[in-house]
Amino acid sequence: MSRHHGTEEWQWYTENILPRHLERLAVVYVRQSTLPQVLEHQESTRLPDGLVRRAVAWGWPEARVLVIDDDLGRSGTSAEGRHGFQRLVADVGLDHVGLILGVEMSRVARSSKDWHQLLEICALFGTLIADLDGIYDPSQYNDRLLLGLKGTMSEAELHILKQRLYQGPLQKARRGALNFALPIGDVHNASGEVVYDPDAQVQHVVRLIFRKFDELGTLHALLRSLVPHDIQLGVRRREGPAKGTLEWRRPNRMTLQNMLKHPLYAGAYAYGRRQVDPRKKQPGRPSTGRVTRPRHAYHALVKEHVPAYVTWAQYEQHLARLAANRARAETIGAVRHGPSLLAGLLVCGRCHCRMQVRYGGPRQLHSYTCNRLATNYGGDYCQYLPGEPVDAFVSPWVLTALEPAALALSLEATARLEQERRDLDRLWQQRLERAAYEAERAARHYRLIEPEHRLVARQLAKEWEDKLIAHRHLQEEYERFVQAQPQSLSAAEREAIVQLAHHVPALWHAPTTTMAERKEIVRQIIHRVIVAGEGMSERLQITIAWVGGGTTAGVITRPLSRIEHLSDYPRLCERIRALVQAGYSTGQITERLAQEGFRSPKQAKPFSRPSVVELMRRLEVHHPRRRRRPPLNEHEWWWSDLERALGVANSTRHRWRKCGRLEARWHPESKRWVARVDEAELERLKQQCALPAGHENRKMWLDTQTSPPTALSRFINA
Repeated sequence: MSRHHGTEEWQWYTENILPRHLERLAVVYVRQSTLPQVLEHQESTRLPDGLVRRAVAWGWPEARVLVIDDDLGRSGTSAEGRHGFQRLVADVGLDHVGLILGVEMSRVARSSKDWHQLLEICALFGTLIADLDGIYDPSQYNDRLLLGLKGTMSEAELHILKQRLYQGPLQKARRGALNFALPIGDVHNASGEVVYDPDAQVQHVVRLIFRKFDELGTLHALLRSLVPHDIQLGVRRREGPAKGTLEWRRPNRMTLQNMLKHPLYAGAYAYGRRQVDPRKKQPGRPSTGRVTRPRHAYHALVKEHVPAYVTWAQYEQHLARLAANRARAETIGAVRHGPSLLAGLLVCGRCHCRMQVRYGGPRQLHSYTCNRLATNYGGDYCQYLPGEPVDAFVSPWVLTALEPAALALSLEATARLEQERRDLDRLWQQRLERAAYEAERAARHYRLIEPEHRLVARQLAKEWEDKLIAHRHLQEEYERFVQAQPQSLSAAEREAIVQLAHHVPALWHAPTTTMAERKEIVRQIIHRVIVAGEGMSERLQITIAWVGGGTTAGVITRPLSRIEHLSDYPRLCERIRALVQAGYSTGQITERLAQEGFRSPKQAKPFSRPSVVELMRRLEVHHPRRRRRPPLNEHEWWWSDLERALGVANSTRHRWRKCGRLEARWHPESKRWVARVDEAELERLKQQCALPAGHENRKMWLDTQTSPPTALSRFINA
């Protein structure tokens, strides 16, 4: 290692420089951290010129001295985005560099990882490193130790500088004194304190947004309520020559969401809501990698520190409502326009998971399903319920709960309508006042100009005329608004509201009442509805949990696909046998079952005569006067006997017969179908019945995929 002595021009010992080093390039690496340093600190930029002359003095031809200055204005904390450093490492790895010159080691790298990587490569290919203190050979232990120490000190120096720069603002933020960009409706005054925006219209719009969200409950509904009335947000410009000027911009979904989530509107000073996650940071993009942190991870949170538009309790309610509106399994979600009344409120009584809504069939009927076990664990569906019986049970109880509050509902509806009209009228008045001020200001500018200055006078006259036209158009729009929606309700409107409140069922079933409005009413008074089926039967245990506490329980029935799943199926069978023994005809049995309250599996109506006949065949119950079934040949089965043996529906057996998978013949004497099934065929049919649902469709699809292409498929593919 060579060192330099004295304060004169650099003195070097060059015994480390060998002919093999002179055969390769000498690279001068230049870097400054920021663009202001490049522009203002010119002396650091001139130093590499002296390094170039020094390399020439050591024996390198000037043409063989390469200056890499691609990293001017880039930080040395990482090699990402530093194309000059990456080029230097690549050239060393290709054995093209004999000497690396720099002003100091911190210019090359501020990261120990990058620095030691460079040292490893330099030691491997015999490349020297030189700075203002001397020439070093990384392959020598002492030089390597000193270079490693310099790299560590360079990284530690950067860390200390960052800590000093970071801790100062952090301590200031913990006192609530650090200024940052404020949201809409707040500004900094001359002393740096946070105050309301001095423009009254800006404040009124912000308060209107929070009030409408309390009323509507969703971001989309809030945005849809602002757009028809052309309500805009007053935004202060944050930079540029026009910094601080007020601009009116149309609202959008993300801006409204940020306003509802910002704690400053609740009077709380918060710093560190969005912090940098190194795992998500993209090279070359300093603003990337920011993620939203939970409240306990903020750097500072000082409540009741600034003027508030809403209370802290209201702010937390807004956050909870936004979280509940998300389409997640653990939340009820936002109100939608589908026909399911209890979407998001229905809970499975078996696994206590929230049930989902499905639509299907020709009439797009809705049903409630609990498929959490099937989705997460590959099990069976927990419950599958038709939606109409459950909704029909809950609706009357909702109307019953609303009856005592009829008068309060009418008064609340009247107050809300009048408050909304007053807010809109006040907003129109502020817009008219602003338009009149702009017109008067343009008039003052025109009057102050010298008449001889016609070029400027013509432009000012045009601006004055434009302002007057805008004011007149706004006045006409306001008059149309007042005619459509007067500020106060008329006597007829008040009476209509009172009548509707006293006739809640009529209002509930009115065609003008949407499903979204019915769901909003239900969610105001019902916390959740728990449903549990009694096995596979038609009986459902349903419990309504009200918001104010208390429950209402009941039992409802659902339609079934199989008659043997009826809860009273054993009693039904015994009753049919008893009626047959008593000599009742089939028609009389049908009427008697209807009188005694027996219902078909669909639960919509009593048993029909064909249903009773089919049930009697299944039970092998016959009237005494009827003939017995004639004997069959070997391996032949009556149609009903085969049904009991296999447990498949009648339609499935007929489908097998039509496609040739089941051998059957028509018995002319008994007018019934007879199947021919031996023991092997019976075992094969049982195995096929045990296959999961959809197996045949999947097999057909796989057969079509593996079969040779037909002429039609070849034509389509061509």
